[in-house]
Amino acid sequence: RQQKWKSSVSTQAKMPPCDFVPEKYQAYPYERMQKIHEQHISPSLRLYYKKPLLLHQGHMQWLFDYEGRRYLDFFAGIATVSVGHCHPKVTMATQKQLARLWHTTNIYMHPSIHEYAEKLASLFPDPLKVVYLTNSGSEANDLAMLLARLYTRNFDIISLRGGYHGGTAYTLGLTAVGLYKHGVANGFGCTTTMLPDVFRGPWGGSRCRDSPVQTVRKCSCSEGVCLANKQYLEQFKDTLNTTMTKTIAGFIAEPIQGVNGAVQYPRSFLKDVYQLVRERGGVCISDEVQTGFGRTGSHFWGFQTHGVVPDIVTLAKGIGNGFPMAGVVTTKEIASSLAQNLHFNTFGGSPLACVVGSAVLDAIEEDGLLKNTEDVGTYMLLELAKLRDKFEIVGDVRGKGLMIGVEMVTDKDSRHPLPAEEMSQILEDCKDMGVLIGRGGLYSQTFRIKPPLCITKKDVDFAVEVFHTALQRHMGRVA
Repeated sequence: RQQKWKSSVSTQAKMPPCDFVPEKYQAYPYERMQKIHEQHISPSLRLYYKKPLLLHQGHMQWLFDYEGRRYLDFFAGIATVSVGHCHPKVTMATQKQLARLWHTTNIYMHPSIHEYAEKLASLFPDPLKVVYLTNSGSEANDLAMLLARLYTRNFDIISLRGGYHGGTAYTLGLTAVGLYKHGVANGFGCTTTMLPDVFRGPWGGSRCRDSPVQTVRKCSCSEGVCLANKQYLEQFKDTLNTTMTKTIAGFIAEPIQGVNGAVQYPRSFLKDVYQLVRERGGVCISDEVQTGFGRTGSHFWGFQTHGVVPDIVTLAKGIGNGFPMAGVVTTKEIASSLAQNLHFNTFGGSPLACVVGSAVLDAIEEDGLLKNTEDVGTYMLLELAKLRDKFEIVGDVRGKGLMIGVEMVTDKDSRHPLPAEEMSQILEDCKDMGVLIGRGGLYSQTFRIKPPLCITKKDVDFAVEVFHTALQRHMGRVA
């Protein structure tokens, strides 16, 4: 039953065993699902693959389609399934709460909300101890912008190009990925500045980033001095001096850019920028929607890998293992600026969401997922680096823990992005061999690898071998 399908692409790799047997699929036939998608689902919601996947069930790092075919999930619902699909502990806690109480809204006290707020706050350094729960990352960043402006009484907010911070009218001003920009007025009071991308940007070397794998660019820096960082800081100062007001509301950045393909900055960049922002009266916002909840492996939060303490932190995705919840964590002082008037979120921090969130935190600790993420992630980065050294089209491998980007190019000298149709075919071949990965980057040129944090080294061996086969097939097609 496990693998009655034959892959259309042959690979030497053997899929690791899994003793979970999915239920038989009994919903609408595939063709009817396609028709419904065409007629009733918004066309802006585009599907992956020529023959889109119809998924039916999940178990930890595995997904099963309507025919019982098994896939190794290396994208985790876009870095969202943190502890594994239908994790038994999270599922059991959710089922118990479903039978007890779903919703009261936060005008009443309820144990799960208060227990979760205390648990979450305990994972943050002082003075980040006040929690406001929402339903999505866009909502969280929307609220962070409002808080920054209310607290500082300034208006201008600065963000990095290539950053993704949401799709609401408010947050679209911070988001600087052209594919997500619509032809409507947005971004009033938002300014973007040069991204310190040490692979694709004008400056970068072989020691810039906090990753087991560095760029293939040469480095002429002496120990403890990063020339690329100095140049990118000059660009940041230039933006402050030319397009910003004397005092600003704040600065927002992801510790590692997600949608843009796991782009990392020079090691001390955020630390230096935070200082510049605070000198201008602004607050510093860390968007942990993708980097939070242990995804970098070495720390629970991405900002900790940069040695900084932000003023506001936004959370979503991995917070609920796929359950819609998100949050903002800030200081008492900043939070009080919102209390001058009413600000309300009906579903934010429902009893159900908080029980899920609490079970996720327990699972991360009990399953030892931080250590697993660091060990398995480092192993995978080093294995992928071997493919970079072997194939001219693999331009860059980067990341930390299980937040990994593989940037594809026509050749390493030009760093020209690999065309979209070629990216699609490699993605398709990986899927046909049983591995699901994502893609991102300004030109959709980067494969995004962000699996559930429970994957094993055997899973990595299989996935890397599949990717290797897909690259070989691609080179054969091109030849």
